[in-house]
Amino acid sequence: YGVETKILKRAVRRNRERFPADFLFLINNQGLMRLRCQNGTSKMGRGGSRYLPYAFTEQGVAMLSGVLTSPRAIGGNIEIMRAFVRLRRLLAAHKELSQKLEELEHQLRDHDEKIQTIFIAIRQLMVSKEPPSKKIGFQLRDKRAAYSAHQEAR
Repeated sequence: YGVETKILKRAVRRNRERFPADFLFLINNQGLMRLRCQNGTSKMGRGGSRYLPYAFTEQGVAMLSGVLTSPRAIGGNIEIMRAFVRLRRLLAAHKELSQKLEELEHQLRDHDEKIQTIFIAIRQLMVSKEPPSKKIGFQLRDKRAAYSAHQEAR
């Protein structure tokens, strides 16, 4: 955030309640020795830091932006707030969309039930055979006689 280490440490000490264990912790001696080997930092007897360094988690870095007063820290804090507002709006829109989808699913289930009822009724109509209805008018019982009678009339 563009501040000196001593200012950063002072801000953390003055606002210790803002940095719980999951935001900030001290690196132990074993971890410090690993860092020294990787980074080529000075030995303890030849100057350098005499205190164990702080390690900040993601939340700790975000909290630092609210504690420090440098322009970069203030800008970072503003961007964090904007990001949270955008996230809240996105979640609200997602919630509305989720509710609409749930309503559509309910309507679909209702329509499915009605369509099933229609199919059942159609199948029942296809299976049940009604007795043939009686025809109105004269009916000849012997079809052969009707043909021969028709021939004689010619």
